[in-house]
Amino acid sequence: GGHKVVLKYRVYPFLIRFFICLLLNEDPNVQGLALDLPESLYSSKVLNAVKPEKDVDGLSDVNLGRLVRGDAYDCLVPPTVCAVMELLEDLGGKKVLLVGASGAVGAALQCMLQREGATTLSCRWKAPELQTKLNHADVVIVGSTKPDDVPVSWIKPGTTIISCSRDLVSGKSLCHRSYFNILLRSFEISNMVKNIERWIQSQQYRKWDLRCLKLQLLSPVPSDIEISRAQSPKAVDVLAKEIGLLTDEVEIYGQTKAKVRLSLLERLKDQPDGKYVLVAGITPTPLGEGKSTVTIGLVQALTAHLNINSFACLRQPSQGPTFGVKGGAAGGGYAQVIPMEEFNLHLTGDIHAITAANNLLAAAIDARILHENTQSDKALYNRLVPVVNGVRGFSAIQFARLRRLGISKTDPGTLTEEEINKFARLDIDPSTITWQRVVDTNDRFLRKITVGQANTEKGFVRQAQFDIAVASEIMAILALTTSLQDMKERLGKMVVANDKKGEPVTAEDLGVTGALAVLMKDAIKPTLMQTLEGTPVFVHAGPFANIAHGNSSVLADKIALKLVGEKGFVVTEAGFGADIGMEKFFNIKCRASGLVPSVVVLVATVRALKMHGGGPNVTAGAPLKKEYTEENLQLVADGCCNLQKQIQITQLFGVPVVVALNVFKTDSPAEIDLVCKIAKRSGAFDAVPCDHWSAGGRGAVKLAQAVERAANQKNGFKYLYSLELPVVEKIRIIAQKVYGAQDIELSPTAQSQVDRYTRQGFGNLPICMAKTHLSLSHQPERKGVPTGFILPISDVRASIGAGFIYPLVGTMSTMPGLPTRPCFYDIDLDPITEQVKGLF
Repeated sequence: GGHKVVLKYRVYPFLIRFFICLLLNEDPNVQGLALDLPESLYSSKVLNAVKPEKDVDGLSDVNLGRLVRGDAYDCLVPPTVCAVMELLEDLGGKKVLLVGASGAVGAALQCMLQREGATTLSCRWKAPELQTKLNHADVVIVGSTKPDDVPVSWIKPGTTIISCSRDLVSGKSLCHRSYFNILLRSFEISNMVKNIERWIQSQQYRKWDLRCLKLQLLSPVPSDIEISRAQSPKAVDVLAKEIGLLTDEVEIYGQTKAKVRLSLLERLKDQPDGKYVLVAGITPTPLGEGKSTVTIGLVQALTAHLNINSFACLRQPSQGPTFGVKGGAAGGGYAQVIPMEEFNLHLTGDIHAITAANNLLAAAIDARILHENTQSDKALYNRLVPVVNGVRGFSAIQFARLRRLGISKTDPGTLTEEEINKFARLDIDPSTITWQRVVDTNDRFLRKITVGQANTEKGFVRQAQFDIAVASEIMAILALTTSLQDMKERLGKMVVANDKKGEPVTAEDLGVTGALAVLMKDAIKPTLMQTLEGTPVFVHAGPFANIAHGNSSVLADKIALKLVGEKGFVVTEAGFGADIGMEKFFNIKCRASGLVPSVVVLVATVRALKMHGGGPNVTAGAPLKKEYTEENLQLVADGCCNLQKQIQITQLFGVPVVVALNVFKTDSPAEIDLVCKIAKRSGAFDAVPCDHWSAGGRGAVKLAQAVERAANQKNGFKYLYSLELPVVEKIRIIAQKVYGAQDIELSPTAQSQVDRYTRQGFGNLPICMAKTHLSLSHQPERKGVPTGFILPISDVRASIGAGFIYPLVGTMSTMPGLPTRPCFYDIDLDPITEQVKGLF
């Protein structure tokens, strides 16, 4: 019935007992182990085979170490020692001799006796000085069977004798052995109860005991990788313990990364959530305005400087941009996730798992088309449902397909020819395939390819393409799923094509859902890392911010909200500007999670505001024009229209907004003051300049204080639209209320797709607009706040497993290309130190 038990077991022979002990160590239903062995078998190896946290006997090295240190809470006193101490009184100044009591029990006895003021001596039965020591002892404690050649006359009259061995010692004894056994068992039970109490307490929420790391600030600020490498991160198991994670909830990957198991959500299900903060931004320049840096600086300020529990939840970066143009995504300056090279390269393999799962499904699609085109119904059916060991049966996923087809039969031999045809043939229309292969590299020559050119594919050639791995729908599913079961259901719902009747074909129809879930079983667990100041970070999922929703995972947020406690903060980031990432966070991610945001932090820079005010173009890799490096109040004032619009967009959702002005060294005090005044006048709860890039968490303390105050404000969170509205109307609401468009215009292709999805039953899904992030409009060159434009919808597609429809505003590339001079020119490995160079 789910009750936790402590097992005391007696298994013979010894080897069986020993191996069962090792097995029970890993059994989550066993909270304690008490060994009952012959004295000759109580070796150190056996005693230490029991996990310290399950050591009811208190005889493991770890437990004895805690006892010697005086750590009363974390240790258990061995029952034998407890029984001896119960029988002895007023030990101050007395001489106590331990005979034949060596090993763990002897060490524990000496520790407890000395703590009570006794003088302790230890002696072997065969020692030549035994008679002298027995003659001077006030108390003799016998730990093993007395040899016959040791006479009782060696013990002086009046000596108290306690036997801890299985045999009684002749002569005067304080008690009968049966009474000692009763005491022994009672203390053993007491230890069992204490172990259960300790386990129950460990399952409850625990206050953090976080040791933050000190920063050694330098000026000028070194490169990101130099800063990262100069800091010594805490071992990740230490960090996990500091924030209340249990040992069996953490899977260690090296020294600085760990996966966190979802079982934590069940353990802390009654724990109130902390405050939920979203970091968004104004419409950015191509250089980015530092949302990740603000996110990390904010949590460093909250935890390391204000002593408030906080967690950052970030997306995992794609390796495409890391080696292409953008570089890494670990933050920057003195507000980073460390080690930054591990953050940016591979991490714990989640993107590789997504790539494997995505491409397995792609392979299944083409293989199924080939096999259906080259086999009769009977041959196809016989191969899909083969005879194995003389028995023919449907697999679990095939039973699910039979149910969807309305076929209730369970015996493969009873299907009619018509039923066999329906079951065996998916009849995929190759022209409708939307599922593409993926790779986590910027490779422009994979934007259009031809597959099936080998002779073995018998002429079934078709045009296809590769997307970058983070554009896979499986990545979006990972970011939105709420459990392993939910992920499996979402994977099965993914629509990969239509059949020749226009009906959707899913991953479930292809029979691959279970295999995809197996490939993703570890990727679903968030990865724990840390900031430069030793505060915790979850890195999990990294969906595209245009054709997907551009947010880190729901699961990371949910786990972090439990861990920080009711007064703590979880800070997460939305991709691109507030008009894209924030809108999708509210309308898609919050619907999936059921979580309600407390505050929005809107990141702005003087540089971006000058661009929106009419400044010259900003180009990645090119030096900034003088307008951006010299004071120009008029440009700043004119560009604040974009900031005001983004504040208004936030207010549509009823959430308080704090503007964080990410300060650069070229910003003048007058420019900074002007932006903050305009932001407050435009409805922001507060506007705060931040210099966390150069000062770490200390540079974001005022922002953290403003966020804390804003989180206590009245929150009227609401979604922008009802899911029951028609697809076109939901698109129109976003275009008009968020982007400022006059109206929308759907191409015939887009309208046809909307009609198809509505007919197929997908009309009630939320909308995920795929639009340029460089303008509120569909035209990247239009800065500030464009008005009066008609938003063109060129196509409409769907990610049914992820749970949204995504209209394409213009042409969207899902495979970036490499520039003339990619980042990889500067990336290198030192073969002596194995250190990575050139990441930024």
